[in-house]
Amino acid sequence: MRLIVMFDLPVQTNKQIKIYREFVKELTIQGYIRIQYSIYAKLCINSDSANTYAKRLQRMAPTEGDIRYLIITETQYQNIVNINNTYSLRERVISKDRTLIIGGMNNDN
Repeated sequence: MRLIVMFDLPVQTNKQIKIYREFVKELTIQGYIRIQYSIYAKLCINSDSANTYAKRLQRMAPTEGDIRYLIITETQYQNIVNINNTYSLRERVISKDRTLIIGGMNNDN
């Protein structure tokens, strides 16, 4: 299963920028990988795990902005077509080998 998070958060004030950064940092800490600028995905072992992370996401979501999530199967995720064939290193490793990467990877390229 994959939990896909899509969001647009306001970043006009310093407070909003701080909230945005904290949200993205928390996603990263919880094991989400960045797919596109405001789209993150988390590999979950089953639907119960995906639902648990969805509840956590709802609790940590900022009050402003637009945040959506979608739970899909691994087969559905693998059927995503990437037209330009550009994947981050973390996405390539997790998608192909289903291996978790721990720490030391700040650069997505």
